[in-house]
Amino acid sequence: MDWVSEWISAWKIPIGRWGRDFFDFLTTNFTWLFDTLADWLATILGGLTQAIFWLPPFIVVLLIAGLAWWLQKSWKLAIGVVLGLAFIINQGLWQETVETLVLVVAAATVSMAIGVPIGIWAAHNERVYRVLRPILDLMQTLPTFVYLIPVLILFGLGAAPGLIVTVIFAMPAPIRLTYLGITSVPKPMIEAGQAFGATKGQLLWKVELPSALPTIMAGLTQCIMLSLSMVVIAALIGANGLGKPVVRALNSVNIPLGLEAGLAIVVLAIILDRMARIGREQER
Repeated sequence: MDWVSEWISAWKIPIGRWGRDFFDFLTTNFTWLFDTLADWLATILGGLTQAIFWLPPFIVVLLIAGLAWWLQKSWKLAIGVVLGLAFIINQGLWQETVETLVLVVAAATVSMAIGVPIGIWAAHNERVYRVLRPILDLMQTLPTFVYLIPVLILFGLGAAPGLIVTVIFAMPAPIRLTYLGITSVPKPMIEAGQAFGATKGQLLWKVELPSALPTIMAGLTQCIMLSLSMVVIAALIGANGLGKPVVRALNSVNIPLGLEAGLAIVVLAIILDRMARIGREQER
């Protein structure tokens, strides 16, 4: 039966060549656009990072702890944030942590800003969701290194491609969970709003979104965690942050450096996860 395999292989569909030709077309005709976008993103990320570096680390720690207390009204969480960030400073990884924090927050913000409206649209239009579902499946299952190559070709090395790759990887979560939250709103609530004469916009803002908020915030938490999981991948394409010491430790089999950077990523993930939770029991 080898002849069957040989016959099928002889008629190979040239997907790889088509892809190469497509990206050659993009780089030939739209290099100015991709370079402008990359420079713009790099400038924004660099400006945010430098603004944080301008402040003394202990001030930044206190500001983050204050934000944590304001979001969750938990003094235990605020103390935990201070201790966690103090540990990172103690390990000499403050600069890398700030760079990672800026990248993760930027990626989560962009992902939520794009994903939530798309999720709302899909929840109100089943045809849109049927089109989106295979695309989201592809984005979540396609190995990261596969779309890393075209992103590198289009945007080069640096923080901008790291942000773009992170957004591509994280955005399906808010889309899916927003769709789930909106479609899970009890029908009697919708019918009650309609009975009182609410418009579609009023139903969305006063009924659907408040009811779906816990699920949407779960999408934010997932988005943050997925963004953090891309830290090392982003370091491979030139993005600064905690991924760089991990990559250096991997290349040189440096166990202490890898352990320190890995624990810093875990501490940052726990802090962001606890701060992003809404609806949890408030601790006094």
